[in-house]
Amino acid sequence: MSMTEVGAVGDTAGREGLLRRTARLEIPFRSAVGPGVGKARLHTLRWLRDFGLLTGEAAFEEYDALRLERAMARFYPRAAEEDLMLATDVNGWFFVFDDQFDGPLGRRPRDVTRLVDRLVRVMDGREPPAGAPAGPLVESFRDLWHRINEGMPPVWRERFRRHWHGYLLAHRREALNRSGDRLPTVEEFLAARRHTIGIQPCLDLAERFGRYTLPSALHGGHPLKEMRRITDEVAIFVNDIVSLDKELAVGDVNNTVVLLRHGTGRPLPDCVREIRAAANGRVARFRELAAGLPALLGAAGVPGEARAHVEDYVDGMRNVMRGNLDWSLESRRYDDAGVAAVSGGRLRPWAGLPDEAVPERGVGAAGPVRP
Repeated sequence: MSMTEVGAVGDTAGREGLLRRTARLEIPFRSAVGPGVGKARLHTLRWLRDFGLLTGEAAFEEYDALRLERAMARFYPRAAEEDLMLATDVNGWFFVFDDQFDGPLGRRPRDVTRLVDRLVRVMDGREPPAGAPAGPLVESFRDLWHRINEGMPPVWRERFRRHWHGYLLAHRREALNRSGDRLPTVEEFLAARRHTIGIQPCLDLAERFGRYTLPSALHGGHPLKEMRRITDEVAIFVNDIVSLDKELAVGDVNNTVVLLRHGTGRPLPDCVREIRAAANGRVARFRELAAGLPALLGAAGVPGEARAHVEDYVDGMRNVMRGNLDWSLESRRYDDAGVAAVSGGRLRPWAGLPDEAVPERGVGAAGPVRP
């Protein structure tokens, strides 16, 4: 796909086109940014340097322009300072990991499977495969995994593991989409994308940072199960609308707008409108379910403390949906610079990490971390 197709998305591409595509998204939830965002930014830049996920000043500057710490400060606006630092580490790892698949690795399902297996071994406490290099992606994930799970009850740890397992395994499906002869339908794609969007682990962290764990019957029952699925899909649809220029530029098919255009032959602007309407419809359904939730919990005899936890969790879903949109519009990941950063075969400076060795901890070769 060419840059000509990018311009066909709306009246203009770039920032103006992005604003046109998102102007009619209806996500009427409170927008807030946590106060610890500056400290979290500096902490995560150091963490990324220490594990060798970022090396060199140019990589630091390009990463810093993405403003990823602000996404987490929007997801968790009431998080304690230490929790927000952990969240920004997780989000930094998530985006560095995701960008590995923009290059050749993203079209090699077998290699993706090998990388995912090494990460799953970390989650299971198993030793790495014989001869496998201890690269920065795996070693930094090991650090995150221990920090996140420390002190959490077994029911939460199992839930968190299940969600991360689904997230990792679904990357093979996306690699097959990029390399295969047949593209999936939108519904087939959503079945995998609900995992790779990474929203469920984010909602697990809302419990962790709120210092509670929802009982399984509440977490997996009606209506929270449906509300979580809606949160997944709203995040997917918003992401696909804001990232459309970038994915058309690199020829990535893992986007509901692209797949809808492929399956129907309709013009891209029509497909954008349909995906935007799908997002708005999901939000309306979420609000309907949220409005009826207090009465349902009361009728079920749910104790007051648990009801307060459910409300906090639902508010966490609101924060994710609204925060994802707001961050996408303030980040440089999806503007002209973001598209240029992955156009013409260029990869992000942190792409291609899986087989690299981890530098010695604390070595300053990665460059300075500036306030």
